[in-house]
Amino acid sequence: MTEPAILVEGLTKRFGDLLALEGVDFEAPERSVFGLLGPNGAGKTTAIRILATVLAPDEGRASVLGRDVVGDPDGVRRVIGLAGQFAAVDPNLTGEENLWLIGRLTQMEDEAIIPRTKELLRRFDLDDAADRPVRTYSGGMRRRLDIAAALVPRPPVLFLDEPTTGLDLQSRNELWQMIRELVREGTTVLLTTQYLEEADRLSDRIAVIDHGHVIANDTPARLKSQLGSTVAELGFEDEAHAERGAALLAPSYPEIDRSDRTIRISTNEGARILVDVLRILESGDEAPATLAVHEPSLDDVFLSLTGRRAEAEDPEPPGAEANGRRGRRRGR
Repeated sequence: MTEPAILVEGLTKRFGDLLALEGVDFEAPERSVFGLLGPNGAGKTTAIRILATVLAPDEGRASVLGRDVVGDPDGVRRVIGLAGQFAAVDPNLTGEENLWLIGRLTQMEDEAIIPRTKELLRRFDLDDAADRPVRTYSGGMRRRLDIAAALVPRPPVLFLDEPTTGLDLQSRNELWQMIRELVREGTTVLLTTQYLEEADRLSDRIAVIDHGHVIANDTPARLKSQLGSTVAELGFEDEAHAERGAALLAPSYPEIDRSDRTIRISTNEGARILVDVLRILESGDEAPATLAVHEPSLDDVFLSLTGRRAEAEDPEPPGAEANGRRGRRRGR
């Protein structure tokens, strides 16, 4: 068997008293998308920064295309591209100038930079805005330019840290399509995200991270099958009605989750759950005020795996974000 494009074994990282990663293991084969799924503060960005040689691990090892991130950091930087959580492009330069600058920083020959820049601007639908300052770009355009910048030196491995956060639906769909095209052309992508839908749409395999631990690692289909394919969410007028509704449903759905005025039920029964739930509640004169049915979300993943909801936490200790931005330029 060939060595995986990305290999992580026992990765551990501390920031003072904060244990950001503890014994993390995963591997990603070449020409695939590997998703790291988890809430803010789970350790996803810390893992990316270690793989990009911005941070050094305290324990464990990690390699990219056989190059160790500690033993051969220069070798790792030569084969990776990185687009962090925030677009790291210069707002005072034009889109074309930003890409040309990255080409020079990565020591490409001038005769190779110009055609590569034009190719990426065209591919990311930015050629009409190539001569405009980036400060005039929309959020989606900046994000596309940021990813294009990571691709200037044609890296075989691309790290995307929550690439669609803050983007509208159209911009998200455009980025998803671009990521699929990159993989078809041979790029290996490590994607971090808070969105199960995004991980499901793009990833060949997903590792779910919580408080620095990998709590699940499987294909999207198998992961979802463990959660139940459908989630029904029932809203009531007040907590008292919700409590009585939960009591009525408990015999048929003993693992329901009730929070304040809301009842959530995960099931493999599909839309048929609507008929059963409404019949049960109507028999007890406890019809819900609102009713919604949807596919599992990140909350549902964590509720199933940990027994609690995903929590929004401080993603990094003070100063780590700035360090990551400085390190990104070094890694080009």
